[in-house]
Amino acid sequence: MKRYVLLDTTPLPDGGALCLFEYGEDFVIKLEGGKGGQLMNTRTHGSEDALGRIPCQRVASRPGPRVLIGGLGMGFTLAAALENLGPHAEVIVAELLPGVIEWNRGPLGEKAGNPLQDPRTQVVNADVAELLKSEAGGLDAIMLDIDNGPEGLTQSANSWLYSVAGLRSCGRALRADGILAVWSASADQRFTNDLRKAGFNAEEVKVYAHGNRGTRHTIWLAQRTAS
Repeated sequence: MKRYVLLDTTPLPDGGALCLFEYGEDFVIKLEGGKGGQLMNTRTHGSEDALGRIPCQRVASRPGPRVLIGGLGMGFTLAAALENLGPHAEVIVAELLPGVIEWNRGPLGEKAGNPLQDPRTQVVNADVAELLKSEAGGLDAIMLDIDNGPEGLTQSANSWLYSVAGLRSCGRALRADGILAVWSASADQRFTNDLRKAGFNAEEVKVYAHGNRGTRHTIWLAQRTAS
């Protein structure tokens, strides 16, 4: 009979911690204390794959594309991005929690094919919001998966990035016709409107969490409008 085996914890900026569990052949990440159930697991990652795949397919033909992923998670978005980009791409991953980076350098990383070992990957232990401010029109795509979505925040510190001001910061970091992709556990019409206010043409894409049935998540695909 399978059971959860706690492997490690890493503290969160707002207090509490993330916990990494082994569950049979899978790994699971939860909030300490079990609030909200599973945040992610290695068996169900179809929407994380789509977050990396869809925008990178759209920019792969550009010369030397540079993309930024906000939130390493279990590495599946990174792996999908690398799979859909050529040999001259650069994929920057901003991950705030050093523990999550270390988990992905261990056995957890094997589940996604060890994408941190790819020479195109640059992982930065930093807040993606701060990293965005240092970019000035240098990115072809930004993929954000730092929480459960604009209406499902587990950390209040993430709220700025989902605001109109935060989205405008994303726009300034993108090259002309750059793409912003944002993952969410659920749809949110207000967020679609905020993307438009921030200067993006936005569409919602529904993707399955696993296979082609069951729970569906939302990915916003937003392209910079002409200034």
